[in-house]
Amino acid sequence: MAKPSSGTVNPHSRTGVRIVVAGDQATGKSSLIITAAADNFPVNVPPVLPPTRLPEDMYPDLVPITIIDTSSRPEDSDKVAEELQRADTVVLTYACDRPETLENLSIFWLPHLRKLEVKVPVIVVGCKLDLRDENQQVSLEQVMSPIMQQFREIETCIECSASRHIQVPEVFYYAQKAVLHPTAPLFDQESQTLKPRCVRALKRIFILCDHDRDGALSDAELNDFQVKCFNAPLQPSEIVGVKKVVQEKLSEGVNERGLTLTGFLFLHALFIEKGRLETTWTVLRKFGYNDDIKLADDLIPPIKRAPDQSVELTNEALDFLKAIFDAFDGDGDGMLRPRELEELFSTAPESPWTGIPYEDAAEKNAFGGLSLDAFLSEWALMTLLNPTFSVENLIYIGYPGDPSSAIRVTRRRRLDRKEQHSDRNVLQCFVFGPRKTGKSALLNSFIGRPYSESYNPTTEDRYAVNVVDIPMENKKYLVLREIPEDGVRKLLSNKESLASCDIAVFVHDRSDESSWRTSSELLVEIASHGEDTGFEVPCLIVAAKDDLDSFPMAIEESIRVSQDMGVEAPIPISVKLGDFNNLTRRIVTAAEHPHLSIPETEAGRSRKQYHRLINRSLMAVSVGAAVVVVGLAAYRVYAARKNASG
Repeated sequence: MAKPSSGTVNPHSRTGVRIVVAGDQATGKSSLIITAAADNFPVNVPPVLPPTRLPEDMYPDLVPITIIDTSSRPEDSDKVAEELQRADTVVLTYACDRPETLENLSIFWLPHLRKLEVKVPVIVVGCKLDLRDENQQVSLEQVMSPIMQQFREIETCIECSASRHIQVPEVFYYAQKAVLHPTAPLFDQESQTLKPRCVRALKRIFILCDHDRDGALSDAELNDFQVKCFNAPLQPSEIVGVKKVVQEKLSEGVNERGLTLTGFLFLHALFIEKGRLETTWTVLRKFGYNDDIKLADDLIPPIKRAPDQSVELTNEALDFLKAIFDAFDGDGDGMLRPRELEELFSTAPESPWTGIPYEDAAEKNAFGGLSLDAFLSEWALMTLLNPTFSVENLIYIGYPGDPSSAIRVTRRRRLDRKEQHSDRNVLQCFVFGPRKTGKSALLNSFIGRPYSESYNPTTEDRYAVNVVDIPMENKKYLVLREIPEDGVRKLLSNKESLASCDIAVFVHDRSDESSWRTSSELLVEIASHGEDTGFEVPCLIVAAKDDLDSFPMAIEESIRVSQDMGVEAPIPISVKLGDFNNLTRRIVTAAEHPHLSIPETEAGRSRKQYHRLINRSLMAVSVGAAVVVVGLAAYRVYAARKNASG
């Protein structure tokens, strides 16, 4: 693999690099800048230079460089700090003939950058190399190694002489290179290995280039890769040379079919160790990666939707995921174990289902494995909550079609209510209720977890997702979103908070009257919010803990609230006894017919009566006006006839 050819525009979107030069007084900052820009050592140097722009074609990447000189006067420290915080990279200078200026880098300048939270590459430059005492010759590596160990943000160290024109252009070449081709995202200096995200990206690129899927890049595949990345073919002798370099260091890097993934990764580690980071960056950027080694935003289609629309995977995407599941189910047991799942996502920057909200959202077996239904349920949840992230991960794991063909935007829920039917395949149910009513137990049972008597309060929204089989229909993916009692106020502070809800369930402990009262109040609160915002949702009431005796007057109270609000009577369930009364099917059915179970508050009823009254009045006025018009017309006809007969 060759270096990127010179004279080509860098393939990333950066339009310029801002380099700020700082350091102790009289360390050669301004002389260094003038000599780089004018190729001439200045006799008289001003205290601080204005911003200096280097010629665009000075370096191969053709990205403009602006150099900012800084003052060393204490009274200018605020302005210097401001410039440092705007830098793309920082050049810190010391004078080779004044050791105390080098010491001051680790005593003041480098800690100062950290204090200012300047998180950009740093180039350390020893100026006035020609003035160093010949009796104190020490290698740069020897001097800088302990400082670089302490301050990992240092990208490169270099010594130069502006007066003798020694290595002056190289200073700003390395500074620009540290921005355009940074080391930190690719390589761990301490362990001297490629970073995990870099390995995963390169693995994906390797798989994309391995057209025959035999686990190795043949000579023809290597050549195609070279042309795609560097616009130049490899000569047969060069291919032999590349494989020889790998084979000499790593026997498993090459086999009879060609260059293996291990060999491909070794080559890139070798390029980076030799300072040829631009080679690896060119490869990554040709395959759409940005500086964070994630796919660039412009590769992922924008998704436009109203608040009450959701996003689902298409059949095309689901078929792809089913095939991927089978491909990675190595032992053919119909489950993806954690190791198999990690391998499936090994070409993504990280596994997308690590941590909240996905890690504990789907049903798993005793070994942490996911069935096909659970695997597709996780994808349904991810697409519902973060469709862009879902599409991004589909691309990472090899989705072959146009990314926009993987998703569909559903009809607006407002229209669903009007049409009296929802054709969504993924339905989201908000689960409300006071503490200790069994909301978490309901979610746990939904994803196959055993009942537990221990109480662990839920402090943040939590999700559970699974497949619900409906007779005569496709499978539906039901997402239960548990909303803690303390989280309701925060939820309702957003006017559109119910827009993404297909149905709401209100859980109460049937043995506890205060639990019923709180749950009923929540029902009224949510119904009122829906009426006020136009995002009304169907609602069901769930009487949990049916294994306990109900509180006195429970039946009368539940009938009263159900009738007053126009919703179904409470559905009794017992998670402890495993008696769910077909709850999930009833939730799905109610969500599919969103016009039937919408509660109505007293205020909502009054508002509707008022609107009906206004509409009747308007109709009466319009009818009265029509009668007057008809009467006037009749009178005119009568008068005309009378005049004619006269």
